[in-house]
Amino acid sequence: MAVNRLGWTPVATRRAVMVKMMSRVEDQYPDTLQNIEFGIAATYREQPEMSDYDVMRVLEVLIDGYKGEKIGRPPRDVRLSDVERPLLDSVRRMCEWRLGRERLPVGPAGSEDLAPEPTTLDVIVLCLKRVLKSVKFWNKDGGRQGYLNFVIRYVR
Repeated sequence: MAVNRLGWTPVATRRAVMVKMMSRVEDQYPDTLQNIEFGIAATYREQPEMSDYDVMRVLEVLIDGYKGEKIGRPPRDVRLSDVERPLLDSVRRMCEWRLGRERLPVGPAGSEDLAPEPTTLDVIVLCLKRVLKSVKFWNKDGGRQGYLNFVIRYVR
């Protein structure tokens, strides 16, 4: 990476590195990202009054919780709205499934569910952060429900 005489990396180079890092997350963990976004989209379909701010808050709570779990800290006590609570449950269920801790029903009773190869807390946190970054981007671009209106078109 190029460094100028003051020891600073040029902004353009730093941005290029950031873009490369972001694409790595999307390239390496597309299934995990899609599962998280499915949890968000499913809740939005049931609660159309939900906003991007609800999504941001829930993602921040989950990121904090999983980071705390990694270092052995008990979960913080958070108060959630009536919209945020089911969203948290939905996205957490997807994360727990990806971690191999929870089973999701797939078909009729008695059919096998599709369990993914368990992932790590680091991967879950990385993916939650990437989705949070996307929510912030689309919210800035599209307003109160910019991200939700964007993601609902692509996640069934």
